Amino acid sequence: MRPTFVALAVLVLGACSAEPETPAGSAPEPEPAPTLAGVDLSRPVRLLGTEPFWGIDLTGTEVVYSGADRPEQRGPQPKPTVQGTVATLETTTTTGTPIAVTLTATECSDGMSDRTYPLTALVEVGGETLMGCAASTSAIMSVGESGRVVDPPTAQPVG
Repeated sequence: MRPTFVALAVLVLGACSAEPETPAGSAPEPEPAPTLAGVDLSRPVRLLGTEPFWGIDLTGTEVVYSGADRPEQRGPQPKPTVQGTVATLETTTTTGTPIAVTLTATECSDGMSDRTYPLTALVEVGGETLMGCAASTSAIMSVGESGRVVDPPTAQPVG
């Protein structure tokens, strides 16, 4: 009987022991960057529209709104919430104006050029609703006046 009791006591004590500690210096796995239609939303993104002309830059830290005959407004940029094919974020500018951004993973034309953007943008600034398109800032800067607005492929290391 005694060997069974000892074995049982060892099992019970072993079950109560603490989990092994994570080695010092090891960080938790980084959370993947929020993406929508291939656009990395943790990197600078530009939203733009016409009639009236307006633009929003999502810099990674700020939401910067500007437009024709409109003063520039800035607010802190929260992390976007991505659910399926839609990303949303809301902020309030330093002047107290609420800005709500909804990006949808559907191709979009700005109506003025022959560009095709990967995202459609719906923006509410104060009480005004604006419609437009969006893509990464780097993609917009790298394309001409026509074609798909996408980031150029990155070079893959040769292994």
